[in-house]
Amino acid sequence: MIRTSTSRPFIIVALSFVMTLAAAEVRAQTFISPLLGYDFGGSSGCPEVTGCEEKNLNLGVGFGRMGNVVGFEQEFAYAQNFFGEAPGYESSVLTVMSNFMIVPNLGPVRPFGVIGLGLIKSNVEFTPESLLDADHNHFGWNVGGGLIVFFGDHFGIRGDIRYFHSFQEFEVAGFSLFEGEKLDFGRAGGALVFKF
Repeated sequence: MIRTSTSRPFIIVALSFVMTLAAAEVRAQTFISPLLGYDFGGSSGCPEVTGCEEKNLNLGVGFGRMGNVVGFEQEFAYAQNFFGEAPGYESSVLTVMSNFMIVPNLGPVRPFGVIGLGLIKSNVEFTPESLLDADHNHFGWNVGGGLIVFFGDHFGIRGDIRYFHSFQEFEVAGFSLFEGEKLDFGRAGGALVFKF
């Protein structure tokens, strides 16, 4: 009896929160956002967000729905030469993330934060003979934030920084490249936003 009575306020608050989110989703608008960025820090070939001479491009696209407070985004991004460039060596990282967004509608300028889970797929290949070719699928998470500026009702630009981190250790052919560390990196990006 005591457990039931003390849980009632929590249930009421939780239901109110869910109803608020549902009401926000009724007014949600669909968006698509092609992005261009570069990876830095952690496992990437670029040690820091600034002062990196060899920035390797990260290309991708995100799409989803934004309400007045919350939203959802599905994002795909691909980075070639992720671990750096060298003769006879290729690498890449693909990320596929499902993100929950906090994106309050403050007018044409909308700050936002994202957090999500998904796939981080890494590939390392020594060419041309391919003595070592390793593909790894990592379950991971990402978190970040930025700013969207809209110019009218349907077009805007976005800038953000996100951090990606795998749950498993990163290995190639059974050997840890980063002394038992997990695959992690940051991404600085800019994007167009088309809302309809």
